[in-house]
Amino acid sequence: MSDGAFHERLNDAIASMSSIPIARVTGRLVKVNGLMLQAVGCKFRLEQRCLVETDDGEAIEAQVVGFDRDVAYLMPVRQLGGLYAGAKVVPLDGDSTVALGDHWLGRVVNGLGEPFDDLGPLKGGEKVSLNPSPINPLKRRLVDTPLDVGIRAINGLLTLGKGQRIGLMAGSGVGKSVLMGMITKNTKADIVVVGLIGERGREVREFIERNLGSEGMRRAVVIAAPADESPLMRLRATKLCHRVAEYYRDKGKDVLLLMDSLTRYAMAQREIALSLGEPPASRGYPPSVFSQLPQLLERAGNGEHPDGSLTAIYTVLADGDDQQDPVVDSARAILDGHVVLSRTLAEQGHYPAIDINASISRCMSSCTENSHVTVANRFRQLNANYLQVKELLPLGGYQPGQDAELDLSVQVFPQLKDFLVQQVDEVTDYQQSLVRLAELFTQTQSG
Repeated sequence: MSDGAFHERLNDAIASMSSIPIARVTGRLVKVNGLMLQAVGCKFRLEQRCLVETDDGEAIEAQVVGFDRDVAYLMPVRQLGGLYAGAKVVPLDGDSTVALGDHWLGRVVNGLGEPFDDLGPLKGGEKVSLNPSPINPLKRRLVDTPLDVGIRAINGLLTLGKGQRIGLMAGSGVGKSVLMGMITKNTKADIVVVGLIGERGREVREFIERNLGSEGMRRAVVIAAPADESPLMRLRATKLCHRVAEYYRDKGKDVLLLMDSLTRYAMAQREIALSLGEPPASRGYPPSVFSQLPQLLERAGNGEHPDGSLTAIYTVLADGDDQQDPVVDSARAILDGHVVLSRTLAEQGHYPAIDINASISRCMSSCTENSHVTVANRFRQLNANYLQVKELLPLGGYQPGQDAELDLSVQVFPQLKDFLVQQVDEVTDYQQSLVRLAELFTQTQSG
């Protein structure tokens, strides 16, 4: 090595020494209570990431979720193991970031962005924060273009728009996952981001193989945090799937975000809040849960990019088929529409079990023509009229000829039902849905 090169490297080394901290302040672990860790001896910041050492020399990542005077409360990202009293707690600098790029397409990752598949690590990409700044509502692009989901009942009667946020609301075992799978396969979108939050572990592989397939995975990113993961991991996975969707939206892509389920996210937030001592307010849910929901859901939707869109569909579990469940009611107030699935229809073999009269798309009128809205409202009227007399028909309590509108509703109900029922592997695009709806409306007029 020449003298010039040696002196240059020596000067660089001396200059870099100024950035090396003289000492690193760390805290210590003083208590473990369930999933909650308590640490002292250091200045911790809310939502700051930390590393807690274990007896085998490894470290567990945790996050500061609260504090009481000089005691900081930490929640581990992974399951606990190997902790001991007095363990070193090292606070990490900087915000939580993730390196995103097109190399994420076709991958299955956890809430930390670590791959589940055997396709190797995710390297490179653009570093972005997991907590971006909120979008100015006046700069959001309007929802004015219909989104084709390939399902007649939704295309024709609950038309969705690009950038709309909607909830699939139902009890367990009514067909939410099957309907979401149909939407995944049939929707025309550049990118599909799937968040499987707090659900059964076996459903991750089933969803990938049965609903996405090899062709669908090429344009999809799957973020999974099954039910056996920690509450914080489920929250991180929820934030990550939204951040991935936002990233592609801001690149000018049409993105479809599917999250199953919003209720499991609320339950994870509830576990953390109750562990911190927050009092339950509504059916066991603390107030912080209902303040976190709008902050999460408002991240979806259209952004400032003139071309990109982010359409979000969330499944919401209605405990005991109760549509007044606190999470269901809160989501219904925040989202741009909801599709209610009926257990009664499911028990009759009517799939998808969409209760048309209980469902609504708040963006339908801004995405479609007035004539389409008129036909859809007429369909709802006829369906509602039939439901009024449905229980009287087997008993002979309804006599034709008394009300022409009711007579027409009873007469055309088989055609209405045929329009709503659709096989899992059947696809009806947006234009075909409008044509069938118009034909049906013509029949009712002639009837």
